[in-house]
Amino acid sequence: MNNLNIRALRSSLLGTATMAALLFIPAGTLDYWQAWLFMAVFVVATTAITVYLAMKDPKLLERRMRAGPTAEKEPAQKIIMFFAMTGFLALLIFPALDHRFAWSPVPTYLSFAGDALIAVGFFLVFIVLKVNTYGASTIQIAEDQVVISTGPYALVRHPMYCGALPLLIGIPLALDSWWGLFVLVLVVPAIMWRLLDEEKFLQKNLEGYADYCQKVRYHLVPFIW
Repeated sequence: MNNLNIRALRSSLLGTATMAALLFIPAGTLDYWQAWLFMAVFVVATTAITVYLAMKDPKLLERRMRAGPTAEKEPAQKIIMFFAMTGFLALLIFPALDHRFAWSPVPTYLSFAGDALIAVGFFLVFIVLKVNTYGASTIQIAEDQVVISTGPYALVRHPMYCGALPLLIGIPLALDSWWGLFVLVLVVPAIMWRLLDEEKFLQKNLEGYADYCQKVRYHLVPFIW
């Protein structure tokens, strides 16, 4: 096992342990089947994508592993990622608290539907990663980077963020919380801010991206915005 794979495995194990703490400590119990099922879906999906990238595109895996506010080079993106990560943490912690105190429980079938949305979201992200080997977790330009305009990029400028939307909607439902959906009020604006700032960066630094934006009208959701 090479160094990259070891780092990916270590990151996966640490991420899983952190997620478990963020869910079960606020919930105050391990008797929380919604959280167990959510973690199973999340871990299986992220592991499958990681294994695929390790085998087929290790350079992209390396790019994906550099993430978070400290990894960003652009000052605005450091701020954006701070809010985005805070929102994601809230998407885990608040539903767990909601489950503990039964503020707004959801029917069992909706918890399953939430997990299905998460799986769909990861599948869409996987499709994007197969098409775009430059899909780093940070805003950057690779040495040999070109504009990707095929596949999902022919529909929207940011298909990875588009794929993340069903995933984010599914999390609070999967974790037994109606009110958790309100956390999206914090997360979605951060995503919109990030992609608009990213477009400015790419138009300035990536040859052909301005022309691409003229051809592909929608930023995030086809036929809407």
